Amino acid sequence: MALSSEALLGALKSASSSASSSSAAAASSAFDAEEVVMKLAKKNDQALLSFELKGHSRTGQQIRVAHDVKIEVMKPADVDKMKEPLCPKADLLILLPPLQKLRTIVERFRQISDVMGFQANNNKCLLLSIRTESVHIETEWKDCQNPAVEKEDSDDEGDLPDPDALFTVLISTRSFLKFLNSHVVSTTTIASVCQHHCVILYVYIGDVADAGGVLTFYIPAIIDDEGR
Repeated sequence: MALSSEALLGALKSASSSASSSSAAAASSAFDAEEVVMKLAKKNDQALLSFELKGHSRTGQQIRVAHDVKIEVMKPADVDKMKEPLCPKADLLILLPPLQKLRTIVERFRQISDVMGFQANNNKCLLLSIRTESVHIETEWKDCQNPAVEKEDSDDEGDLPDPDALFTVLISTRSFLKFLNSHVVSTTTIASVCQHHCVILYVYIGDVADAGGVLTFYIPAIIDDEGR
């Protein structure tokens, strides 16, 4: 199905127990949702996700609130076209700093360049950069963890790669900034770097060991013919 994320967010916020207001009317309608039932429905031939919230008001009165979110049920032929992009095996994984901090940096990058460099190595280093004819800016983090990458079976136990070698992907600054809007739900974010191909970002909602879900973002590389 396809739906408006803003409409969905509005329905989910209604289930929050943090509703408050200085007005007496609004305060009396604020309540703690104790049960949320989500179901597919149809009204006047319009497909909906119907949210029914049950709980009690601040004064103890039982309250039931319903929210309908319009959806578009996609055709099977359209669903079949939605495939995960094919990409090579990751060169490395790296745990990103808090996304809100990254967002502050990338917002400044966006004012200067539409293309940014995303670089990381296996020695806990993350490097974001932009380069134009008049300016070159880099921001480096040196204490990011590197989760292990699953290795393919091989009898060849040659030299291990240099942990300080940087793997690079040039990406759209605008696309990365859109991804960083997920800072509102992120607790842990892991980036999978496929050099010169893509960056795949996994945003964990809740602790990794007991995550309430994972949002996956795929940002393709920009091919730079000038070899910057």
